[in-house]
Amino acid sequence: QVYLVESGGGLVQAGESLTLSCAASGNTLLIHAMEWYQRAPGKQREMVASIAFGGNITYADSVKGRFTITRDKNTAFLQMSSLKPEDTGVYYCHVPPPLGVGRDYWGQGTQVTVSS
Repeated sequence: QVYLVESGGGLVQAGESLTLSCAASGNTLLIHAMEWYQRAPGKQREMVASIAFGGNITYADSVKGRFTITRDKNTAFLQMSSLKPEDTGVYYCHVPPPLGVGRDYWGQGTQVTVSS
């Protein structure tokens, strides 16, 4: 079992920055990658950034150049800058199944609201 706790959400104005954190605990040996998903109002969750423990990093096109995902041991961070109203949503931390086998894990989410 892996437990994920997100923090750092809040209300900001467009153009401002925010950093989210995701702390993992439990059986952290199951973690090979950590991802951030956004669930915008009325939409399904979409991945915005992913970091594999081997170093591979990917971003959604909508956040490239504005968001940065990093990791320190079993804590993942999402540095969000030049925030836009469309970045509003609940941000979830996600651990995919290691090597595609087994279950995945989700955090409870943290709300980010960007006002225009």
